[in-house]
Amino acid sequence: MTTAAMGLTNQQQVAISGMVDSIDTIAEELGERFAAGGHELAIVGGPVRDALLGREVHDLDLTTDAVPQRIIELIEGWADAVWTVGIEFGTVGLRKNGLQLEITTYRSESYQPKSRKPEVNYGTSLEEDLVRRDFTVNAMAVHLPSREFADPFGGLADLDARRLRTPGRPEDSFSDDPLRMMRAVRFAAQLGFTLAAEVGAAITDMSGRLEIVSAERVRDELSKLMLSPDPRTGVERMVELGLADHVLPEVPRMRLEIDEHHRHKDVYEHSLTVLDQAIDLEDKRGHQPDLVLRLAALLHDIGKPKTRSFESGGRVTFHHHEVVGASMTRSRLGKLRFSKDVIADVSTLVALHLRFHGYGKGEWTDSAVRRYARDAGHLLERLHILTRADCTTRNRRKAAALARAYDDIEHRIRRLAEEEELNRIRPDLDGNEIQQVLGIDPGPMVGKAWRYLLELRLENGPMDKEAAAAELRRWAEEHGD
Repeated sequence: MTTAAMGLTNQQQVAISGMVDSIDTIAEELGERFAAGGHELAIVGGPVRDALLGREVHDLDLTTDAVPQRIIELIEGWADAVWTVGIEFGTVGLRKNGLQLEITTYRSESYQPKSRKPEVNYGTSLEEDLVRRDFTVNAMAVHLPSREFADPFGGLADLDARRLRTPGRPEDSFSDDPLRMMRAVRFAAQLGFTLAAEVGAAITDMSGRLEIVSAERVRDELSKLMLSPDPRTGVERMVELGLADHVLPEVPRMRLEIDEHHRHKDVYEHSLTVLDQAIDLEDKRGHQPDLVLRLAALLHDIGKPKTRSFESGGRVTFHHHEVVGASMTRSRLGKLRFSKDVIADVSTLVALHLRFHGYGKGEWTDSAVRRYARDAGHLLERLHILTRADCTTRNRRKAAALARAYDDIEHRIRRLAEEEELNRIRPDLDGNEIQQVLGIDPGPMVGKAWRYLLELRLENGPMDKEAAAAELRRWAEEHGD
């Protein structure tokens, strides 16, 4: 290794060697091919960082001074497969012995002031490539086939300090690609890093530049942040630095609202606590990190600023904030280009998050429990977690009472599910049977009759066919033409 590697601990040197050893034969052969052709080749960026952090390395990114067409010439006949989907950005993909790699020409990217697409320019040296990287911890490399470690901008020291700095001036870095500001807060949540003072100051001054980045790229960074081990930290940094004003403006607005139960200084703090508690329950119940659940936990009360009302005695209410919040959630996630399924699921959870609070001491009828489960549908487990997480009272007796009540409703849902297969509740007669009983052709009347039988099923539980047909005839006499 080079002199720069002298700062590596023995454990870090072993980690770097282990990363290269994972593709030992391929790395050696590929490095030698490029060297024989008069070109440099190095593993760069995230894989090097993760190896030094002791994290598992999944994908290996390589960089070279060879231009894309030259890369293709060097690997042709050696790689099992080659693809050029990213060639306009200087990237060539290959597969060798079941391993997939991407090789990118040294480059720099920059955005014009009002452009949403970066301009890509090729470079001629590794250092020139590394200086255009987002942060110093991602600006380290390992040369192939020599395995020499390169760290021209002090990434190793920043890694040890768990600190995010940019290789050059942060203003230049964030101007080149404003999405790096989102990436900074994501790393804070994902890796537990702090932001260097100059980095935070630059983000605060330049947060508006995020507006030129495509919604899809912002969405992807937000999703990675929300799925990180500590999304609360990422959200807090977004709000503090002004990024949330351009990504999720509804979240910082919640700081203006006092929680009606006075359990927190504002609704924003309450929402962050709900997010933390939902993640804790997610883990305790054996679930993987869940983007839908976490977004719903963060956004469940965003309707409160629009529904605030002052009543006698200084009481503050937010009537129907769940309905307004669901609409706002659909709108915001739509602007961020989330999928239709994610938008529908998150907004449904927001709309339903208050439903349990009418349960009281278990006085709901079985029909009310059926409706609760049916309205939640495939989101029922997420609704269980969100509703439990929404209890943030510091009153232990009240918290225990709420927990017991929810234990009870979950028990009743399980019992009814075993008896009636709640997740597949349908009317006791299907459309064809309705037509036969009433002697009618397909049309609106069939739909009305189907919905009536569904309500009957939810209210009374399952019926046999004859009883359902009798009820249908009675209903048709009163409502049919």
